[in-house]
Amino acid sequence: MRQLKFLMIALISGAVAFGFTSCSNNDNPSYGIWYANALVTVKPNADNSDFYMQLDENTTIKALNLKQSPFGTKEVRALANISYSETDAGEYDKAVYVNWIDSILTKNIAPDLGTENVETYGNDPVEIVNDWVTIAEDGYLTLRFRSRWDPYLGKSHLVNLVASSDPDNPYEITFHHNAFGDVNGLFGDGIVAFNLDRLPDTQGKTVDLTLKWNSFSGEKSTTFKYCTRQGGTGENAALAAGFEIKSERFADMLE
Repeated sequence: MRQLKFLMIALISGAVAFGFTSCSNNDNPSYGIWYANALVTVKPNADNSDFYMQLDENTTIKALNLKQSPFGTKEVRALANISYSETDAGEYDKAVYVNWIDSILTKNIAPDLGTENVETYGNDPVEIVNDWVTIAEDGYLTLRFRSRWDPYLGKSHLVNLVASSDPDNPYEITFHHNAFGDVNGLFGDGIVAFNLDRLPDTQGKTVDLTLKWNSFSGEKSTTFKYCTRQGGTGENAALAAGFEIKSERFADMLE
């Protein structure tokens, strides 16, 4: 079971991270250190002897105070608080100090099981929140979502992204949520990132990526601009769209 620390309303302007990995930097203090100011892809080499981070479609950043990825050899999405440095970044675009960094639950697209999708992956209501972390970029779709959670039950919620097998709609994806009966608690938010490398290659073109989900008021959808990352998972061009709803509380667990 994978636990994910959830975020409160501060996500609207910058995310508060709980239980983060701390990377002290006494020479480069940062105002607002408790808030995330970057959403990155952490990219280690094969043995994690070195790594860099992708900040957006065009910007790579190198940590001056971290030699290895805190998350091992796996490529993950993460929230971080970084401070920029004037130090030469070498082959990368920017040099930074990492004040803290916390991984986001990062998953692959789940298989399309047709009529068994709802039974397998769930269809409990959820809202997709229009936020700076709700974005398709660098080969991933990162989503801030909102649902009901009862902290006293302590149940793990399951979320998955399923791509359509319809050749006429290759870039239609559905967000599935299984609350395992935990549907009557307070509203809380979570964040999850999905690797999009199983979608068909757009061959350098920008296409509409349509996300569908079951909301508390029925079926909804929104569209992202998507282009397959060149050279493998991670370099997509996209603009996020969604629905703005203010956060009320936070929850505990996700897988």
